[in-house]
Amino acid sequence: MNFHIRKMNTAYDNEVVDYYLGEEQLHINELIGNEVEFVYSGDINCIVCGKKTKTSFGQGFCYNHFMNSPQASPCIIRPELCEAHLGKGRDVEWEEKHHNVKHYVYLAVSSAVKVGITNGKNLPYRWIDQGASSGIILAEVPYRRLAGEIEVALKQQFTDKTNWRKMLTNDTLEGVDLEEVKWELEETLPSDLSQYLSEEDDVTEINYPVLQYPTKVKSINLEKTPQFRKKLVGVKGQYFLFEDESVINIRKYTGYNLEINF
Repeated sequence: MNFHIRKMNTAYDNEVVDYYLGEEQLHINELIGNEVEFVYSGDINCIVCGKKTKTSFGQGFCYNHFMNSPQASPCIIRPELCEAHLGKGRDVEWEEKHHNVKHYVYLAVSSAVKVGITNGKNLPYRWIDQGASSGIILAEVPYRRLAGEIEVALKQQFTDKTNWRKMLTNDTLEGVDLEEVKWELEETLPSDLSQYLSEEDDVTEINYPVLQYPTKVKSINLEKTPQFRKKLVGVKGQYFLFEDESVINIRKYTGYNLEINF
């Protein structure tokens, strides 16, 4: 099957995460335990305009759209810079729809407690994409800029990055009471931000379809290894895990044209 790679879609019913790839919605869970062949054609197409590009910028964009698309604007990475609530942005209509809307600040556990943000449509899928073992909503705000300000205020106490190697070896921080951690922040956040703390205290525990975890991660680079065949033993975050302890980050290759045979 041929795919113009995008981030895998996920579904979760509190048992195990289900992964789906491509417009065909190939159910990746059904491939676990089997050998899978990957063949990279060498072609990359921009996920916005479809134009062929020699290099993928910012995970899937041609250079023009990396510089001009609202999907690649600086406030995607640094939400504290967002000006959607002021009627500004690279594409005001897009910003109004995606950034001038309810956002959540959350805490999630992997190898450490992480702080992050997402809009109202993306939970628990944001946690799943990051390979978190659990997550809780910290705050609910009316637009993206406020979420970014809360995240910045907490960066001295919590990381905003996921240690992907520890995540893939299942080196998970144990014994964290996320609800307790959350409400300890009520006194440390400035009052203009703590007013947005959410009363929702449910903790989501996440289980991934993994038969075995690697003890030492070896990352596959499609540019150097455009074709390989390996036994798939699990999926976590946006990574495929193979029996020989190698892994590949599917999201990294957004826009790449890939043939997957099984």
